[in-house]
Amino acid sequence: MTPPEHETTGQMERRERFRLIYEANYEGILGYALRRTDSAADAHDVVNETFLVAWRRLEDVPGGERARLWLYGTARRTLANHYRGRRRHRRLVAKLQTQPRERDEPAMAGAGPETDGVSRAFSRLSEDDKELLLLVGWEELDSTEVAEVLACKPSTARVRLHRARKRFARELATEGLKQDGTPGHVEGRWATARPDAEEAL
Repeated sequence: MTPPEHETTGQMERRERFRLIYEANYEGILGYALRRTDSAADAHDVVNETFLVAWRRLEDVPGGERARLWLYGTARRTLANHYRGRRRHRRLVAKLQTQPRERDEPAMAGAGPETDGVSRAFSRLSEDDKELLLLVGWEELDSTEVAEVLACKPSTARVRLHRARKRFARELATEGLKQDGTPGHVEGRWATARPDAEEAL
C-alpha cells in the first residue's frame, strides 16, 4: 500500500516499525489466542485488538525479542476482557467447568487413555495455573519471560510456576500418570511441568 503523499517521514517510520512488529509476531500471537479461546473467530478478534493496542501505543512497545513478550501481555489482558464479556452473556464460567475447550485440543493428538487423562487433569486446574503452564509449554517461555508477560517479578513467577507444576502433577497422579520418565510418563508439551534449574536448587 502506497503511503499518503502528505505522510511525514516520522509517520512513515512509525508505520514501517509497526509492519515489522506485526509480521514478526502475528503467527505467534494468533497461536496464543487460538489455544485460549473457543473459536477461530474469537481468536482473530483477540489478535486484531492486540495489534490495535500495539499501533496506538507503539512508543511503548519495546524493541527486539521483548516486543513478543509485550504482545503476549497485551493479548492476555485482551483475553481477560473477552472472558468477562462472555461471562456476562453466556455464563462462560459454568461452561468452562463442564466442557473441554478448543485450547486443550493440542493435548488430544493421538487421543488415548493417557491423553484423555492429561486433558482431564489440566481442566481441573485454575485458570491462572493453566495460563502459566501454557506460557511455558506452548509459548516456550522461561520464568523470566513469563514474569514480563504477567508484569511481576521473576522470583514471583518462579514461585507461581513451581506451585502450578506441583498442582498439575497432583492432578496427573489422580489419573495414574507421571512426569518423571517412569511408566505413565506424559510426553509432549504438557510435560513441561518440570522445574527450571533455579527451582531445582
